[in-house]
Amino acid sequence: MAEQPLFEQIANDIYSQGYSVREAALPASLASALAEQVRSLPDDSFSRAGIGRQQDHLKTEQVRRDEICWIDDSTSAGADWLEWTGELQNYINRRLFLGLFSFESHFAHYRAGDFYKTHLDAFRGQQNRVLTVVTYLNPDWQREYGGDLVIYPEQGDAPLMHVPPAMGTLVVFLSEEFPHEVLPADRDRYSIAGWYRINSSAGSSVDPES
Repeated sequence: MAEQPLFEQIANDIYSQGYSVREAALPASLASALAEQVRSLPDDSFSRAGIGRQQDHLKTEQVRRDEICWIDDSTSAGADWLEWTGELQNYINRRLFLGLFSFESHFAHYRAGDFYKTHLDAFRGQQNRVLTVVTYLNPDWQREYGGDLVIYPEQGDAPLMHVPPAMGTLVVFLSEEFPHEVLPADRDRYSIAGWYRINSSAGSSVDPES
């Protein structure tokens, strides 16, 4: 497996500290194809992002202002991304026994000034999203543009780190354990956010839903 050294680094990071940040980790050809796709999408492919799932889903510009477009395998770039994240899923399951069952992801477009205030991707005990994956699709991004991802510890207000949204940087972390936020940038900012989930189907209730 060509990506085995990277996947091993990510697995070791998750095991030792619960998160992994790897610069320029996404294969360059895949990152370029995804960056080209997200910029070519028509405006009506995106919808204003909300908070929560199903009946709890809310839209509030006081908390987040990004636009999203869910990724499927209908394009070659989307199919390659899902294949790559599938390989990562299989590797982490073998190494860490997390029982990751499914994956969902979307493009995110933050216009100049957009943000996403501090939040968790999953609440402890809900057993929905287990592992978060974020990657960035911004060639030649400069630190002064802003738009950092800020990751916080489970307890405390001092950031663990600021992650600039530079092309191909990969961030993976346990969804229940790390509050995080997206700071405003002074220009368009593109990324992918994704989540691995476990299978919590029970009786006639199917989770994840298709």
